[in-house]
Amino acid sequence: MADKFIMAIDQGTTSSRAIIFNHEGRIVSVGQKEHEQIFPRAGWVEHDPVEVWNAIREVVAEALSKASLNKDNIQAVGITNQRETTVVWNKETGQPVYNAIVWQDTRTGKIVEELGGAEGQDKYKARVGLPLATYFSGPKVKWILDNVEGARADAEAGKLVMGNMDTWVIWNLTGGVDGGVHVTDVTNASRTMLMDLDTLSWDPSIAADMTIPMSMLPAIKSSSEVYGYGREQGLLGGVPVAGDLGDQQAATFGQACFEVGMAKNTYGTGNFMLMNTGTQKVPSKNGLLTTVCYKIGDNAPIYALEGSIAVTGSLVQWLRDNLKMFDSAPEVEELAKSVDDNGGCYFVPAFSGLFAPYWRADARGAIVGLTRYVNRGHIARAVLEATAFQTREVLDAMNADSGVELKELKVDGGMIANDTLMQFQANQLGVPVVRPVVAETTALGAAYAAGIATGYWQGEQDVINNWAEDKRWNPTAEQDERNRLYRNWKKAVTKTFDWVDEDVVE
Repeated sequence: MADKFIMAIDQGTTSSRAIIFNHEGRIVSVGQKEHEQIFPRAGWVEHDPVEVWNAIREVVAEALSKASLNKDNIQAVGITNQRETTVVWNKETGQPVYNAIVWQDTRTGKIVEELGGAEGQDKYKARVGLPLATYFSGPKVKWILDNVEGARADAEAGKLVMGNMDTWVIWNLTGGVDGGVHVTDVTNASRTMLMDLDTLSWDPSIAADMTIPMSMLPAIKSSSEVYGYGREQGLLGGVPVAGDLGDQQAATFGQACFEVGMAKNTYGTGNFMLMNTGTQKVPSKNGLLTTVCYKIGDNAPIYALEGSIAVTGSLVQWLRDNLKMFDSAPEVEELAKSVDDNGGCYFVPAFSGLFAPYWRADARGAIVGLTRYVNRGHIARAVLEATAFQTREVLDAMNADSGVELKELKVDGGMIANDTLMQFQANQLGVPVVRPVVAETTALGAAYAAGIATGYWQGEQDVINNWAEDKRWNPTAEQDERNRLYRNWKKAVTKTFDWVDEDVVE
């Protein structure tokens, strides 16, 4: 297999990447391209699906070119994607009827409220594992059908289809209007609010409540099987497309979290912690999501508890782009290290409301505890600390729901290069934080799924054998100081509640 490799296409929130991996799970080459973040009005976030697809074609070419490889060297392709970001397109023309509505978008607030009615946000939770929230895909599809001229009529006529970004990528990759395969996997389907967690099939009654024709929905497959083949005229012509996992589930797989109680946390645009709960789906009593972790071929599905945090890395970008406090994101660490502590300043980044464990769509961001003493360094430090505090809130909920005390936390994503943050995170959690040698665990998880489906790797044991520790941060903080900071954080969070009401125009 020396001349064979696996490619992962990672369609993320801010960029798309193609990464080629060898049999040891090490990176051979990378192609990456950012795409535009579209903000039509406050609370709305969109991507242009056509721009994203064009970027994917470019990064595939870049990754192959850098490694001097071609399609004959690629045994299989795995897809991973920003979850809940939703596209509706015409299957006859291949054109989206509207921009992709991104997972952070809050425009479906009123739809969500109306769907809940007297039963509230837990109306579907026993079936789908999710509270009614603007985060998930189903209400986004309803919004498009309700608001785009002609969309509902075309949907009823069977011309329109929908999917998260994995479905859009696979459809285009396998031919588009010329025989493209319309599929998703169980992990992505579990984020739509339309899939029954027990049967792993679409729930017609929820689709009816959301006025979404069943003909729009993709076929639900496992996370590791051959869905189709690259379109003949493309750079990956004839290559099996054989892995599909939502980004956070892919990272959990890439981190080899295969035992019950093992957990990983991804530090990206937002933060997402998943804990493997095995073949048992654990209902959350503490504001977490019950979701599918992965399903390999015909094997039983593995479930997870998830804590989703909307704003972490994007808060650093906000300091850079909106406040112009520095020129590049890594500079936040130097700024934070210019002071000894947060100076009493706390930053709660409820830009899209609060996700786990609060699920408060009415919250908005706040900086509290300001005095004349506070400077740029304190604000930068408060931004990093906000990521760690939010992660501790999720871990507390996870320990309570699962009954399993976490022994260590595996971490990945862009922010784990920040030593100051990682040390503060270990201090707040009171457990070691562990970074792997290959930090691109999202793409790696998708690669493993595709490779297992096509015999390149034999199964989970190969993933375990390839995983290696790079760095470990052990807790060093005094218990009293750790708890004092966290107590003040919890107080700061309450100051963001009940901001959005009829008087607030966004």
